[in-house]
Amino acid sequence: QVQLVESGGGLVQPGGSLRLSCVASGFILDAYAVGWLRQAPGKEREGVSCISSTDTSRYYIDSVKGRFTVSRGQPKNTVYLQMNNLKPEDTAVYYCATRQFCSSFHPNEYDFWGQGTQVTVSS
Repeated sequence: QVQLVESGGGLVQPGGSLRLSCVASGFILDAYAVGWLRQAPGKEREGVSCISSTDTSRYYIDSVKGRFTVSRGQPKNTVYLQMNNLKPEDTAVYYCATRQFCSSFHPNEYDFWGQGTQVTVSS
């Protein structure tokens, strides 16, 4: 079965950290750029980060630069999003999704999505 599965979300206090995982099955994740996107209640879905298929380029939106790190990991077919110094405004459902290239953060340009994992930052 071809799918992406996110995990690692949860409730964390402001300033805390979480590591999200995106695991692919049924296809080779290394062949694609992988993005992390999020959707907060009442807001549109937005791209947060993207890692190229070759792992040579990583991109972040300004609001998470210096706090979030995207990486490809072991086992293969896994992409991580390390989130540090979390803020209440980071609260959202986080999705991973695939595309050919990290040419923009626009959600419409992603082809295949996971089901999402909830991240809640609150004291």
